[in-house]
Parts: sequence; C-alpha cells; structure tokens
Amino acid sequence: MKITRIRVFKTGLPYVGGTYVWGAGNAIREAQASVVVLDTDAGLTGCGEFTPCGENYMVAHSEGVQALARLVAPHLLGQDPRQVARIEQIMDHTVQGHGYAKAPFDAACWDILGQACDQPVWMLLGGKLTDGAPMYRVAPQKSTNDTLAEMRRYRADGYRQFQIKVGGDWASDIDRIRAGVALLEPGEKAMADANQGWRVDDAIRVARATADLDYILEQPCKTYAECQQVRRVAHHPMKLDECVTGLAAAQQIVADRGAEICCLKISNLGGLSKARRVRDFLVENRIPVVSEDTWGGEITSTVVAHFAASTPADYLQNTTDLMNYNTRSTGMGGAWATGGRLYAPDLPGLGVTPDFDSLGAPVAEYGS
Repeated sequence: MKITRIRVFKTGLPYVGGTYVWGAGNAIREAQASVVVLDTDAGLTGCGEFTPCGENYMVAHSEGVQALARLVAPHLLGQDPRQVARIEQIMDHTVQGHGYAKAPFDAACWDILGQACDQPVWMLLGGKLTDGAPMYRVAPQKSTNDTLAEMRRYRADGYRQFQIKVGGDWASDIDRIRAGVALLEPGEKAMADANQGWRVDDAIRVARATADLDYILEQPCKTYAECQQVRRVAHHPMKLDECVTGLAAAQQIVADRGAEICCLKISNLGGLSKARRVRDFLVENRIPVVSEDTWGGEITSTVVAHFAASTPADYLQNTTDLMNYNTRSTGMGGAWATGGRLYAPDLPGLGVTPDFDSLGAPVAEYGS
C-alpha cells in the first residue's frame, strides 16, 4: 500500500460560547483547524487534525501544517502509511521539531492502519481499558456568577469535573476558585487552570489564600521550574499541562515527583505515536494522565477518545469533548459524548470521516 495523494484543508471553528477567555488575557472567538487527508492506492483514506487554541498557543499556529506538508509531502508520497513508525521517522528526519504540525499526518496513518487491519485504533493502542472516559468541561474566565451558571448547566448535562479558567487578576481568581469549589457536590472535582498565566509570587498568593479548599492546581506558571517553586508552597495536587512537551519532560517529572497529574495534549507531544510512549511511561510510574488536545473538531476529538479508551481507567483523570465546543465541524461520525463520558467508535480505524462540505476546497494538494 502506498500514499498517492496528500491534501490539507482549513476551516474556522467558532466557539459555541462566543468568546473563550483563558490565562493572562488570552481570548479566541474562532479557532483555525487544519485537516490532513491521506489517500492510498488501496482505496483507503485516513484523516487527522490540528487546531491550536489561538494562533500563538504553545508556539503552535494553524499555518504550520500547511508549511510542513510542503516539506514532507515529497518524502511521504509512495510510502506505506501502515508503517506508522517509519512515517514518524521520515517526518522527524525531514523537519526538526514542530510536532504539532506532524500530529495530523501521524493520526491519518493510524486511521489507515486500523482500516487495513479491520480494527479500531484503540485496539491497536493496546485495547479498551476505559469504556467511556469521564469528561471535564471548561468554564472560561467570566464573572463569578457567570462561571457558576456555566458549571450548573454542565452538571445538568452530566459533567462531574470542571476546569475553572484563572490566570488573570489573581485577587479575582481567588474569589472565582472559592465560589466554584463551594458549588461542588460529592464526587465532583474542580481544576483551577491558570494556563501559565500567573507570576510565581501571585500563584503563591492564590495557593495560600485557598489552602483550605480541595481542588487541583493546574499549570500556575509558565515554566516547569516556576511551577515547582509554587509546588513547594501549595498544598493542592498539581497538574502540569503546557510544560509536558515530550518524554524527556515526563522523565523529569517522574524523577522529581513534580506533579500528581499530567495533561497530555496529543498535538503538543507530536502526535499519537509519541503521546502513547509518554502516557505509558507516566502510567508505569503511577502518574495519572488527561487525554486531550489544544482544541479541535470531530477528528481531533475522535483521536482523543481512542487515546482515552486505551488508557487504564485508574490512571485516566479525564478527557473532554472538544467537538462540542464549536458551532462548525471538521468530521462526520466519530466520538460521541453522553452522560458526562466520551466514547470512541468501534469501527475500523478512527471511525470518523472528513466533513468536506464544512472544510471546502483543499488549501494544498500533493500527488494525484
């Protein structure tokens, strides 16, 4: 089997809530999705997606996929997409870094491999260890009353874990955290996610002011070293996110016991192949993980769902239904959410197909 054609599509994904505010003054109304579609001479087609949460999030932007495609397409055409490790090696040898742009190519190859083997991707990743992954839902930075209203609405939809966006004004953040945690019912959990937004001194102020509350403190500061400085003061479990960039970072976290939970954004880690290795290392060292990505539609959400399904339930903190954050789609079928849980398809491959009506014409095409 050989790759005969590579297409890249782009479309905007408007946020269902109008404006999504997070971290230190970051806001988006519409994320830009890039979808990669690989065609083969066997008649099988695979797809993958990368969507950043804003153009500068984690030094990743929507132009990267199109730029990478121009560089790697001559090397990928004619290759067997079922050999996912070989494809990963070719991309890494052709372009150093930029894993977020490689991630949709990697996912598309896993999709084709699953179809060729007549198995869902979760089976290829080791089997179904979680049947219906528990989800969290984000409450973006708004007034405290609006935050509480969103949490109540999500609870009615079945969510039992809530990510309260903070990282702006630390004094207001204290009030938002206190009010949000007070709303929790038995069995519910809250994460206060600063998305790297606080200075160390302000993060310490927040941690001390909320020391009596039970919640998870998520990525309070920009760097790993800064988060560890806060960790020496905070009594809360710490979840690291943006600074979990690969296996080396995971090894450092394990060596330091630097976090209780690690968020694995598949694109941030360079794709499903690399994310799997990071996850397995963390789980082996008894650190639970989150299965998610930077943003995305149906295609990204389905990749996230397969990753979650193949993660041991005891070490899967949560996941989220990114496709339900948008008013436009990237794919048809795929993962679905119900009762606060995310389910991966049992169909061969990813079980999602590109929504070409939504995607429109390709912005780049290679091969025939």
